[in-house]
Amino acid sequence: MDRRTLLRAGVAGGAAAFSGSLWAGAALADPAQPGESPYGPLQSADALGIQLPVGFASRVVARSRQSVTGTAYTWHDAPDGGACFAAGAGWIYVSNSEITPGGGASAIRFDADGSIASAYQILSGTRQNCAGGATPWETWLSCEEVRRGYVYETYPQGGATAIRRDAMGRFKHEAAACDPDRQVIYLTEDESDGCLYRFRPMTWGDLSAGTLEVLVAGTATSGPVAWAPVPDPDGWPRYTRDQVSGAKRFNGGEGCWYADGTCWFTTKGDNRVWAYDAVNERIDLAYDDSLVSGTAPLTGVDNITGTPGGDLYVAEDGGNMEINIITPDEVVAPFLRITGQSWSEICGPAFSPDGTRFYFSSQRGTSGWSSGGITYEVRGPFR
Repeated sequence: MDRRTLLRAGVAGGAAAFSGSLWAGAALADPAQPGESPYGPLQSADALGIQLPVGFASRVVARSRQSVTGTAYTWHDAPDGGACFAAGAGWIYVSNSEITPGGGASAIRFDADGSIASAYQILSGTRQNCAGGATPWETWLSCEEVRRGYVYETYPQGGATAIRRDAMGRFKHEAAACDPDRQVIYLTEDESDGCLYRFRPMTWGDLSAGTLEVLVAGTATSGPVAWAPVPDPDGWPRYTRDQVSGAKRFNGGEGCWYADGTCWFTTKGDNRVWAYDAVNERIDLAYDDSLVSGTAPLTGVDNITGTPGGDLYVAEDGGNMEINIITPDEVVAPFLRITGQSWSEICGPAFSPDGTRFYFSSQRGTSGWSSGGITYEVRGPFR
C-alpha cells in the first residue's frame, strides 16, 4: 500500500496503562510516552543503511526477485507479514507477499548457527497477502487484504498444501493472533471503518468450523466491550462489518499480537496501539501519537510483535521508517531506523524462537517498487 499522509483530529477519553504483559487492573493513566530506549540511542547508519543501538548488527537475508543466499529459490515481491517457527535445532522465518495477482507466502529455513539451509514456497495463487499470524500448533495464517478476502492456513515446515479457512470469514483481512487461553483467534480488518473480530473454532487446533464474532462497544477509546456473532461470515451481499448493530469501528486495523491475557492491535488511520484485556473484557489505548508529550516518535503505526518480557515492537509504514519499542513501563522509543528508503514500509517483525535474532522486511526497499523488497536480520543483546 502507499505511504500514508493522513491528517487527523485530536481524540478524547482516558486509557489504561499497562504493567508488564498484563494490564494493571483498573489503574488509569495516559498511553505510552516518549523516553529513553532501554538499548540507548541509535547510532550512525551501518553499511546497509540501518541505524541501530550499540552492540547490534544487521544483515540482508533475502531480496525480491533474487535467489535467497545459498539456494535456488527466488524471493517474492513486496514481503509483508512474517513470523518465526522452531525447526529442529534451527528455525524458519515465513513471509507473505502483498501483491495481486500472485500473493502467497515463502519460507527461509535457518540452521542452528544462523546459516541459510533452504528457501521454498508455502502458499501461491492468492491475492495481496498482507499480515497474518502464527498458531500454537505451528501453522501460519496468511491473510488476504482484499474485499472479501480469505485466511489461508499454511505449513512452514513444508510438505503440506495450504488450506483456505472459509469459516474465519471473508473481509479485508490484515492480521491474526491466537489466544490459547480462551481458544479464540483475533482478526483485524484493514478498512477505515473496520472491526475487530474473533474466531471460535469448534475444536481448538482445527479451523475448519467455528463461530465468527465481532467486537461490540461504544465510541470511547476505553471501557468494557462485548462480542456478538456475525450472522453471515461469507460477507455477501452485506459486508461482515455492517451486519451487527453497535460493532465498534477502528480506523484501518493492522498488526495483532497476543500475550498473557492481552491482545495488542494497531490502527493505521489514527496511529494507535490498542489493548484488548481478554480477562476483564475491556479495551484501552496503549499508544496514540496525538496524546504524547512533544514530538511523537512512532507514526505510521503498522505491524506489531512482542517478547516474553513484555516489550512490544511496532513497525512503521512510512513515518521515518522506524521500528519502535514500547516497554512495560510505558516508554516508547526508536529501536532501529532504515535510511534511504522513504518510499517503503517496514513489515513482518518477528523474533527467532530463542529471542536472539530479529527479522523484518522493507517492503519496497531503495527502489520504492514491490520488486525491490529486502528482508533483514538483526542480532544483538536483546533483553
